[in-house]
Amino acid sequence: MAELKVNVELLRGFEKGLDPRFPERSAIPARVLGYGEISTVLEIGAGSERDLAYKRLPMFKTEDEAARYEALYRQYVTTLRDRIGLRVVPSDIVRLADNETGRVVVYIGQQKLPVESVGHKAIHAIPPGDVLRLVLAALRETRKVFDFNRQHRGELEVGFDGQISNWAIVNFNPARPEVSEEAELFYFDTSTPLMQVNGQEQLDPELFLRSAPSFMVWIIRLLFLEDVMTRYYDLRRVAVDLVANFYKEQRPELIPDLIEAVNGLFAAETQGGDFEPLTAKEVAAYYREDAWIWRIYLAFRKIDRSLHRLLGKGYPYVLPGKIKR
Repeated sequence: MAELKVNVELLRGFEKGLDPRFPERSAIPARVLGYGEISTVLEIGAGSERDLAYKRLPMFKTEDEAARYEALYRQYVTTLRDRIGLRVVPSDIVRLADNETGRVVVYIGQQKLPVESVGHKAIHAIPPGDVLRLVLAALRETRKVFDFNRQHRGELEVGFDGQISNWAIVNFNPARPEVSEEAELFYFDTSTPLMQVNGQEQLDPELFLRSAPSFMVWIIRLLFLEDVMTRYYDLRRVAVDLVANFYKEQRPELIPDLIEAVNGLFAAETQGGDFEPLTAKEVAAYYREDAWIWRIYLAFRKIDRSLHRLLGKGYPYVLPGKIKR
């Protein structure tokens, strides 16, 4: 897939006429495709403009802050693609400054992939055996990241979210849905560029707090921020997260076989003491805690949005409706 360039004027016009509460009612209509930890994924415009998916990040206070994020994003993508060897979906990144508020919005444009090829959609169309092959393919790619981290420990390490919804199957045929042993995957969750250089995290952790309700920032910083900033540097926790996500995706019957497959794949690491086998009990407990945290967090963000409206303040974030977790 060739590199791409986004239509900056389209994004500038969209941002100017955006209704964050109802993006589909904006001056340039949009459709929400998904939500990330610090971004909203949008389809914007009409016709060929809809061939791209746009990740919108509106939390930057200054141009310099947004520029640092852009540089880190480019380094992250280059590292995943050129040094680790993942197939990363082509993207482009732009910054849009609001002269009135001083706020800067960053957009990441990515080539939109066939929705049927994305992992969390494909698992509902392919047989259980193919789901196992898909998960193992994703884990083999994920292991490349952590092999790189071991080889460059203390120098350069990459945080990585390997859950199934962050992968797409190359050349997937929805008319004949299957995953072969040789299946290749695209990776596209690049908007949280976690990188440690000489042991120091390069992504500003305060960015995770910008979208949080002001009355919750202190408790999130105290209880959850360190976990968010470190969990994706731990291969085992990434594997637990991947398997637990099958509860959210309404495929819990697959979890026992997935746990067995994960433990089998990492058998060598297990014997070396570097990977403790996953258990069904911890996967279920992880899912329950994660689902509870995100339900509470979203509820408070909606309260915060209402408070902004009552006070006559703009609220720049697009929030999801009810999410099944």
